[in-house]
Amino acid sequence: MLRQFIEFSIIGIASGGMYVLSALGFVIIFKATRVFNFAMGEMMMVSAFLFLTASKTFGLHWGLALLATLGLSAVLAFLMERFVLRRMIGRPVVVLVMVTLGLGSILRGLAGLIWGHEIFQLPDFLPRAPIFLGDVLIPGKLAWSFLGVAVIAVGFIAYYRYSRAGIAIRATSADLVTAEVLGINVRGVFTMAWVLAGLLAAGAGIAAASVNGVSPQLGFVALNVLAVIMLAGLSSVGGVVIAGIFIGWLETIVGAYLGASWQSFLPYVVVLAVMLIKPNGLFGEARVERI
Repeated sequence: MLRQFIEFSIIGIASGGMYVLSALGFVIIFKATRVFNFAMGEMMMVSAFLFLTASKTFGLHWGLALLATLGLSAVLAFLMERFVLRRMIGRPVVVLVMVTLGLGSILRGLAGLIWGHEIFQLPDFLPRAPIFLGDVLIPGKLAWSFLGVAVIAVGFIAYYRYSRAGIAIRATSADLVTAEVLGINVRGVFTMAWVLAGLLAAGAGIAAASVNGVSPQLGFVALNVLAVIMLAGLSSVGGVVIAGIFIGWLETIVGAYLGASWQSFLPYVVVLAVMLIKPNGLFGEARVERI
């Protein structure tokens, strides 16, 4: 029983890695622009399809296909910010929410028209052989996918904390007007945040599709990330890493021992209970504004 629990726990932690990347994409856009991007899941889905097309249709090596996907995903995020979201600056929050929902629906519809609605499997670029830690078995694809996600997440957090662009994003998040007065290109920061989110979406989409396949419905997986964001708090980059791993672990343990019907809602019950006690999430900070 203990060995089985450890196996389920490791699988859950590895599954939570995809949530981490997607949640980081949500948070970086929100911190920089105060926009909650409901199209994040569809950005993940399109990136996975781009990788599939580059590797299978054009026959590129998976490394080249990955680079091409990252570049195209960054371009897609840039276009979304420059030609749609930038025109919405100053509009009410509900308008921005509806715009991102609309963008997600458009991407999902275009994906269905271009690639169809069946589930496609990505090329086997990750080793399939299981990994053994003593008597504990870890599926090879899941382990290597988690390793890739961990490298991307660590690199992103380091870039966010120590690069000039990351400092500019944090300054804009703290006080947009003051940041602009100090000479920070706020519109450039908005664009950078969306491009970074596009790169994170590409990593999360490919990681998820490499294990479960890709279809236009893959974007709905990002809805599970809402639990991660609410638990961590929208203002914490480090917090979503912990929350993402925890939610992935909790979903797997609940599904393994209580069944799929419990798995679909019990993590949200836990998140709701936490938010009733701490409305800003475990790691979020309450914003105090003077009028």
